[in-house]
Amino acid sequence: MESDNIRIHVYTDAGSRGNPGPSAYAIVVCSADGKRLKELARFIGLGTNNEAEYRGVIAALEEGRALGADELEITSDSQLLVRQINRQYRVKAQNLRPMVEEVWQRMTAFKGVDVRHAPREHPMIQRADLLVNQELDMMEFAQKLRKP
Repeated sequence: MESDNIRIHVYTDAGSRGNPGPSAYAIVVCSADGKRLKELARFIGLGTNNEAEYRGVIAALEEGRALGADELEITSDSQLLVRQINRQYRVKAQNLRPMVEEVWQRMTAFKGVDVRHAPREHPMIQRADLLVNQELDMMEFAQKLRKP
């Protein structure tokens, strides 16, 4: 029965302070009815903004599997990422090719995955952006504490 499918929405954002520079991603996981289920942000070290964006999508796919989703809707404010994943744009950057291939492979574990674009002003994208910046701020602060 179609109604038994578990559909989850994941909103993702990422950032890099410098390109490359210290980078992080965040995801906000919601049920189909919009209830927030989980939020997480991860520092990934030095990387480009696009690398961080792909790491966020990979995390979204991992969380979808962990929560038992059959269908996943991933929303990002990165048009490049969305169009590359949806095969509308070629992946020219060699550092991104393994990541997009991993995304495509992970997508096969679901009955359906929609990857969509939303403007930066979307409330859940703004929430993910806030989490990214908190993560980057925290890591910057931690680095300062380590220096004599």
